[in-house]
Amino acid sequence: MKINSIMLFGVFLAGITSVAAQEKTTVSLQDAVTMAWEKSNESSLADTKVATSKYELENAKHKQYPDLKVSSQYQYFPTANIKMLNQSGEDSGSGGEASGEAPKMNQIFFAQAGVSLPVFSGFKIQNSIDLYNNLYESESANALKTKEDVTVRVVKYYTNLYKAQKTVELLEENLKSAQQRVTDFTELEKNGIIPKNDLLKAQLQVSKIQLSVDEAKNNLNIVNYYLVTLLKMDPNTKIAVNETDLDQFQPQILQSDANVALENRKDLEALRLQEKASEENIQIAKGNYYPSIVLLGGYAVLDIKNFVEATNLTNVGVGLTYDLSGIIKNNNNVRLAQSKADEVKQTEAILTDNIKVQVQKAAEDYDLAINQDVVYDQALAQASENYRIVKDKYDNDLADTNDLLEADVDQLTAQINKAVSKATIIQKYYDLLSATGQISQSFTISKK
Repeated sequence: MKINSIMLFGVFLAGITSVAAQEKTTVSLQDAVTMAWEKSNESSLADTKVATSKYELENAKHKQYPDLKVSSQYQYFPTANIKMLNQSGEDSGSGGEASGEAPKMNQIFFAQAGVSLPVFSGFKIQNSIDLYNNLYESESANALKTKEDVTVRVVKYYTNLYKAQKTVELLEENLKSAQQRVTDFTELEKNGIIPKNDLLKAQLQVSKIQLSVDEAKNNLNIVNYYLVTLLKMDPNTKIAVNETDLDQFQPQILQSDANVALENRKDLEALRLQEKASEENIQIAKGNYYPSIVLLGGYAVLDIKNFVEATNLTNVGVGLTYDLSGIIKNNNNVRLAQSKADEVKQTEAILTDNIKVQVQKAAEDYDLAINQDVVYDQALAQASENYRIVKDKYDNDLADTNDLLEADVDQLTAQINKAVSKATIIQKYYDLLSATGQISQSFTISKK
């Protein structure tokens, strides 16, 4: 059979494509967090909300400045029939020949400019500025909390990706050993040294390990997709965890006291600022009990053709507005604002309790992860030694195939547990940082 050049090129191209598909992009944890802060949808939305709140604050500040309005009109009346009447009601133009024809008054021009400056509005303007300033600072705190939550997700996906990669690596190594065992057992069974049942047991273990490999790869692909989607990378990107980051990880001494969390948590800070804003809202509602006073000024020009011309119509004055009926109607507005302020206080109390619970749980989980890592060290050493002893016994016909396969599974389980334990400690460490409001301090990121 001959193979032409086109077929060879196709095989070569397929090989290149396969190699390219296997290439992975190495991303450090620091870089992943930075990308999430800059590109994730959650971070972008948080920044937009801050910008919106800032514009609302600027609008509130503008209310304290004068309002200047300019208007003008020109009207033409092509069919107008206008007569000037005297005191007796007669046409002033019908007094004889001397009176002549009445002038045509068919054009009107009017222009005016007016300025008003608020002097007193029941303190509503300043209270409104303070309200929106607190809301702006609250939204800024919420934005930072959102980015901290995104950071926790990045750490979770990153460490889970490492766990999945190590699990696949260890399972594939064990699969090779199991497949070699099947090859050896096949020869032994052919020569009548071992029963066929032992060969079937070895083959069954290969099948089980292969299923575990497939499941682990599926989990790896899912976690990888979660991470690249969060980081706004190409969906086909395969991320390789930078193990140096994890190997060099040195947790700092943490202040896991609840008081630290109550000082640092941005969501609690945001609620406290919202509480201040709600107090300002009460004062704004109470401001309706007072009159509003403005300074007025203006300039106008009036020209009615062939009738009147008025210029330099300058005016200054004071405007007073007092809604007397609103004094009674406004009571409900004040009570509504007070009720909303009470809601914020109660929400703050609930969040305070939840933070204390979160800190306690995160601290316990972190301690558990550290303690488990010590046990996994011991378990790995014990499982490795046990497999070595069982293997020696099996080679000397002192242990059966079941013992060998069971020892192999125990050793594999211990290896996986130890490999992922490091990532679990890192994950629980950052969970504790998040619970105490200190996670953003652990990464070098410019805060907008």
